[in-house]
Amino acid sequence: MRDLGAGFGYLVKGQRWVTGHGRSLGVGLLPGLVTLVLYAAALTGLAYGADDFVGWATPFADGWSSPWLSLFRGFLTALVFAFGLFLAVITFTAVTLLVGQPFYEKLSEDVDRAESGGDAPESGLPLWRELWISARDSVRVLTRVVLYGILLFALGFLPVVGQTVVPAIGFCVSGFFLTEELTAVALQRRGVELAERLALLRTRRLLVLGFGVPLTLAFLVPFVAVFLMPGAVAGATLMVRDLREETPASPEPEPEPESTGGLTTA
Repeated sequence: MRDLGAGFGYLVKGQRWVTGHGRSLGVGLLPGLVTLVLYAAALTGLAYGADDFVGWATPFADGWSSPWLSLFRGFLTALVFAFGLFLAVITFTAVTLLVGQPFYEKLSEDVDRAESGGDAPESGLPLWRELWISARDSVRVLTRVVLYGILLFALGFLPVVGQTVVPAIGFCVSGFFLTEELTAVALQRRGVELAERLALLRTRRLLVLGFGVPLTLAFLVPFVAVFLMPGAVAGATLMVRDLREETPASPEPEPEPESTGGLTTA
Protein backbone atom coordinates (compact mmCIF):
# COMPACT_ATOMS: atom_id res chain seq x y z
CA MET A 1 0.00 0.00 0.00
CA ARG A 2 2.96 2.32 0.53
CA ASP A 3 3.66 2.19 -3.20
CA LEU A 4 0.16 3.50 -3.94
CA GLY A 5 0.88 6.60 -1.88
CA ALA A 6 4.33 6.94 -3.43
CA GLY A 7 2.83 6.80 -6.93
CA PHE A 8 0.38 9.56 -6.11
CA GLY A 9 3.26 11.44 -4.53
CA TYR A 10 5.11 11.48 -7.86
CA LEU A 11 2.02 12.94 -9.50
CA VAL A 12 1.97 15.75 -6.92
CA LYS A 13 5.73 16.28 -7.18
CA GLY A 14 5.47 16.59 -10.95
CA GLN A 15 2.79 19.28 -10.67
CA ARG A 16 4.89 21.14 -8.11
CA TRP A 17 7.97 20.89 -10.32
CA VAL A 18 6.33 22.53 -13.34
CA THR A 19 4.63 25.12 -11.14
CA GLY A 20 8.07 26.12 -9.92
CA HIS A 21 9.39 26.27 -13.49
CA GLY A 22 6.94 28.59 -15.23
CA ARG A 23 8.62 28.40 -18.63
CA SER A 24 8.40 24.59 -18.68
CA LEU A 25 4.74 24.79 -17.69
CA GLY A 26 3.93 27.26 -20.45
CA VAL A 27 5.68 25.25 -23.14
CA GLY A 28 4.14 22.02 -21.86
CA LEU A 29 0.61 23.41 -22.17
CA LEU A 30 0.88 24.12 -25.91
CA PRO A 31 0.55 20.52 -27.24
CA GLY A 32 -2.47 19.83 -25.05
CA LEU A 33 -4.21 23.00 -26.20
CA VAL A 34 -3.53 22.20 -29.87
CA THR A 35 -4.82 18.64 -29.44
CA LEU A 36 -7.86 19.87 -27.53
CA VAL A 37 -8.81 22.24 -30.35
CA LEU A 38 -8.42 19.44 -32.94
CA TYR A 39 -10.52 17.00 -30.90
CA ALA A 40 -13.18 19.62 -30.18
CA ALA A 41 -13.48 20.33 -33.90
CA ALA A 42 -13.67 16.62 -34.71
CA LEU A 43 -16.34 15.94 -32.05
CA THR A 44 -18.35 18.98 -33.17
CA GLY A 45 -18.28 17.69 -36.75
CA LEU A 46 -19.31 14.25 -35.51
CA ALA A 47 -22.20 15.73 -33.52
CA TYR A 48 -23.53 17.46 -36.63
CA GLY A 49 -22.86 14.62 -39.04
CA ALA A 50 -23.64 11.51 -36.99
CA ASP A 51 -27.34 11.49 -37.92
CA ASP A 52 -26.53 11.80 -41.63
CA PHE A 53 -24.02 8.97 -41.32
CA VAL A 54 -26.55 6.75 -39.55
CA GLY A 55 -29.18 7.52 -42.22
CA TRP A 56 -26.70 6.60 -44.97
CA ALA A 57 -25.66 3.39 -43.16
CA THR A 58 -29.24 2.18 -42.55
CA PRO A 59 -31.15 2.53 -45.83
CA PHE A 60 -33.16 -0.59 -44.96
CA ALA A 61 -35.00 1.42 -42.28
CA ASP A 62 -36.26 4.17 -44.61
CA GLY A 63 -39.70 2.62 -44.83
CA TRP A 64 -40.20 2.10 -41.10
CA SER A 65 -43.16 3.83 -39.52
CA SER A 66 -42.96 6.42 -36.76
CA PRO A 67 -41.83 6.33 -33.96
CA TRP A 68 -39.66 3.25 -34.65
CA LEU A 69 -37.56 4.93 -37.34
CA SER A 70 -36.66 7.96 -35.19
CA LEU A 71 -36.06 5.81 -32.10
CA PHE A 72 -33.83 3.37 -33.97
CA ARG A 73 -31.75 6.00 -35.73
CA GLY A 74 -31.68 8.23 -32.66
CA PHE A 75 -30.24 5.36 -30.63
CA LEU A 76 -27.61 4.62 -33.29
CA THR A 77 -26.70 8.32 -33.56
CA ALA A 78 -26.14 8.50 -29.80
CA LEU A 79 -24.11 5.29 -30.00
CA VAL A 80 -21.90 6.66 -32.78
CA PHE A 81 -21.21 9.85 -30.83
CA ALA A 82 -20.54 7.92 -27.63
CA PHE A 83 -18.08 5.71 -29.49
CA GLY A 84 -16.36 8.79 -30.91
CA LEU A 85 -16.15 10.30 -27.43
CA PHE A 86 -14.70 7.04 -26.10
CA LEU A 87 -12.04 7.04 -28.81
CA ALA A 88 -11.23 10.66 -28.01
CA VAL A 89 -10.72 9.85 -24.32
CA ILE A 90 -8.49 6.82 -24.84
CA THR A 91 -6.40 8.42 -27.59
CA PHE A 92 -6.07 11.98 -26.23
CA THR A 93 -2.92 11.32 -24.20
CA ALA A 94 -1.19 9.36 -26.97
CA VAL A 95 -1.97 12.02 -29.59
CA THR A 96 -0.96 14.86 -27.26
CA LEU A 97 2.35 13.14 -26.52
CA LEU A 98 2.92 12.59 -30.23
CA VAL A 99 2.08 16.21 -31.12
CA GLY A 100 4.17 17.51 -28.25
CA GLN A 101 7.06 15.05 -28.51
CA PRO A 102 9.78 17.74 -28.77
CA PHE A 103 8.19 19.84 -26.01
CA TYR A 104 7.67 16.98 -23.55
CA GLU A 105 11.07 15.50 -24.29
CA LYS A 106 12.66 18.87 -23.46
CA LEU A 107 10.58 19.05 -20.27
CA SER A 108 11.64 15.54 -19.28
CA GLU A 109 15.28 16.39 -19.97
CA ASP A 110 15.00 19.47 -17.76
CA VAL A 111 13.68 17.31 -14.91
CA ASP A 112 16.55 14.84 -15.38
CA ARG A 113 19.13 17.62 -15.37
CA ALA A 114 17.66 19.16 -12.24
CA GLU A 115 17.74 15.80 -10.46
CA SER A 116 21.15 14.63 -11.68
CA GLY A 117 23.09 17.85 -11.45
CA GLY A 118 23.17 18.70 -15.14
CA ASP A 119 23.20 15.36 -16.98
CA ALA A 120 20.29 13.92 -18.95
CA PRO A 121 20.12 10.71 -21.00
CA GLU A 122 19.79 11.24 -24.74
CA SER A 123 18.59 8.76 -27.33
CA GLY A 124 20.87 10.12 -30.06
CA LEU A 125 18.12 9.50 -32.62
CA PRO A 126 16.88 12.11 -35.13
CA LEU A 127 13.50 13.66 -34.38
CA TRP A 128 11.69 11.82 -37.21
CA ARG A 129 12.91 8.49 -35.82
CA GLU A 130 11.75 9.34 -32.30
CA LEU A 131 8.34 10.36 -33.65
CA TRP A 132 8.06 7.11 -35.59
CA ILE A 133 8.95 5.00 -32.53
CA SER A 134 6.51 6.97 -30.38
CA ALA A 135 3.67 6.57 -32.91
CA ARG A 136 4.39 2.87 -33.41
CA ASP A 137 4.46 2.15 -29.67
CA SER A 138 1.31 4.23 -29.09
CA VAL A 139 -0.56 2.11 -31.64
CA ARG A 140 0.63 -1.05 -29.90
CA VAL A 141 -0.48 0.26 -26.50
CA LEU A 142 -3.85 1.42 -27.82
CA THR A 143 -4.41 -2.00 -29.38
CA ARG A 144 -3.91 -3.56 -25.96
CA VAL A 145 -6.25 -1.01 -24.37
CA VAL A 146 -8.98 -1.70 -26.95
CA LEU A 147 -8.69 -5.46 -26.42
CA TYR A 148 -8.96 -5.01 -22.66
CA GLY A 149 -11.87 -2.65 -23.24
CA ILE A 150 -13.78 -5.21 -25.33
CA LEU A 151 -13.22 -7.87 -22.66
CA LEU A 152 -14.30 -5.60 -19.82
CA PHE A 153 -17.32 -4.43 -21.83
CA ALA A 154 -18.45 -8.04 -22.19
CA LEU A 155 -17.86 -8.72 -18.47
CA GLY A 156 -19.91 -5.62 -17.67
CA PHE A 157 -23.09 -7.56 -18.43
CA LEU A 158 -22.47 -9.87 -15.46
CA PRO A 159 -24.87 -9.09 -12.61
CA VAL A 160 -23.42 -7.10 -9.65
CA VAL A 161 -19.79 -7.81 -10.60
CA GLY A 162 -20.22 -6.05 -13.92
CA GLN A 163 -21.39 -2.88 -12.20
CA THR A 164 -18.84 -2.85 -9.35
CA VAL A 165 -15.65 -4.84 -9.85
CA VAL A 166 -15.37 -4.50 -13.64
CA PRO A 167 -15.38 -0.66 -13.68
CA ALA A 168 -12.70 -0.65 -10.97
CA ILE A 169 -10.57 -3.02 -13.03
CA GLY A 170 -11.16 -0.79 -16.05
CA PHE A 171 -9.77 2.24 -14.24
CA CYS A 172 -6.73 0.21 -13.14
CA VAL A 173 -6.07 -0.94 -16.72
CA SER A 174 -6.46 2.62 -18.02
CA GLY A 175 -4.18 3.95 -15.28
CA PHE A 176 -1.48 1.39 -16.02
CA PHE A 177 -1.35 2.12 -19.73
CA LEU A 178 -1.65 5.88 -19.20
CA THR A 179 1.44 5.66 -16.99
CA GLU A 180 3.19 3.65 -19.69
CA GLU A 181 2.51 6.40 -22.23
CA LEU A 182 3.83 9.09 -19.90
CA THR A 183 6.93 7.24 -18.71
CA ALA A 184 7.75 6.39 -22.33
CA VAL A 185 8.94 10.00 -22.79
CA ALA A 186 11.79 9.44 -20.34
CA LEU A 187 12.36 5.74 -21.01
CA GLN A 188 12.59 6.16 -24.78
CA ARG A 189 15.47 8.59 -24.26
CA ARG A 190 17.14 5.84 -22.23
CA GLY A 191 16.80 3.37 -25.10
CA VAL A 192 14.20 1.21 -23.33
CA GLU A 193 11.89 -0.60 -25.75
CA LEU A 194 8.15 -1.11 -25.21
CA ALA A 195 8.40 -4.71 -23.99
CA GLU A 196 11.08 -3.70 -21.47
CA ARG A 197 9.01 -0.69 -20.37
CA LEU A 198 5.97 -2.86 -19.67
CA ALA A 199 8.09 -5.40 -17.77
CA LEU A 200 9.63 -2.60 -15.72
CA LEU A 201 6.25 -1.13 -14.80
CA ARG A 202 4.91 -4.55 -13.81
CA THR A 203 7.63 -4.84 -11.16
CA ARG A 204 5.99 -1.95 -9.26
CA ARG A 205 2.32 -2.26 -10.16
CA LEU A 206 1.02 -0.47 -7.06
CA LEU A 207 3.39 2.44 -7.65
CA VAL A 208 2.20 2.66 -11.25
CA LEU A 209 -1.48 2.47 -10.26
CA GLY A 210 -1.03 5.08 -7.56
CA PHE A 211 0.23 7.42 -10.27
CA GLY A 212 -2.02 6.46 -13.18
CA VAL A 213 -5.46 5.82 -11.67
CA PRO A 214 -5.92 9.28 -10.05
CA LEU A 215 -4.68 10.83 -13.28
CA THR A 216 -7.17 8.78 -15.30
CA LEU A 217 -10.01 9.95 -13.06
CA ALA A 218 -8.84 13.56 -13.35
CA PHE A 219 -8.66 13.28 -17.14
CA LEU A 220 -12.39 12.51 -17.21
CA VAL A 221 -13.04 16.16 -16.30
CA PRO A 222 -13.07 18.33 -19.45
CA PHE A 223 -9.94 20.45 -20.01
CA VAL A 224 -8.18 19.04 -16.92
CA ALA A 225 -5.93 16.82 -19.06
CA VAL A 226 -4.51 19.87 -20.83
CA PHE A 227 -3.38 21.53 -17.61
CA LEU A 228 -2.15 18.37 -15.87
CA MET A 229 -0.12 16.99 -18.80
CA PRO A 230 3.12 18.97 -18.16
CA GLY A 231 3.17 17.98 -14.50
CA ALA A 232 2.25 14.40 -15.40
CA VAL A 233 5.28 14.18 -17.72
CA ALA A 234 7.52 15.67 -15.02
CA GLY A 235 6.15 13.28 -12.39
CA ALA A 236 6.54 10.30 -14.72
CA THR A 237 10.19 11.25 -15.28
CA LEU A 238 10.75 11.39 -11.52
CA MET A 239 9.14 7.97 -11.19
CA VAL A 240 11.33 6.54 -13.94
CA ARG A 241 14.39 7.63 -12.01
CA ASP A 242 13.06 5.71 -9.00
CA LEU A 243 12.19 2.61 -11.03
CA ARG A 244 15.67 2.56 -12.54
CA GLU A 245 17.27 3.45 -9.20
CA GLU A 246 18.93 6.56 -10.56
CA THR A 247 20.08 8.55 -7.56
CA PRO A 248 19.56 12.32 -7.39
CA ALA A 249 22.48 14.67 -7.53
CA SER A 250 24.21 15.24 -4.21
CA PRO A 251 25.80 18.56 -3.32
CA GLU A 252 29.54 18.82 -3.81
CA PRO A 253 31.35 18.40 -0.48
CA GLU A 254 33.22 21.45 0.66
CA PRO A 255 37.01 20.97 0.64
CA GLU A 256 38.53 20.49 4.05
CA PRO A 257 41.00 23.17 5.15
CA GLU A 258 44.61 22.19 4.78
CA SER A 259 46.44 21.39 7.96
CA THR A 260 50.08 22.29 8.63
CA GLY A 261 51.60 21.18 11.86
CA GLY A 262 48.35 21.43 13.76
CA LEU A 263 47.56 24.87 12.25
CA THR A 264 44.94 25.43 9.60
CA THR A 265 45.40 27.81 6.72
CA ALA A 266 42.49 29.91 5.62
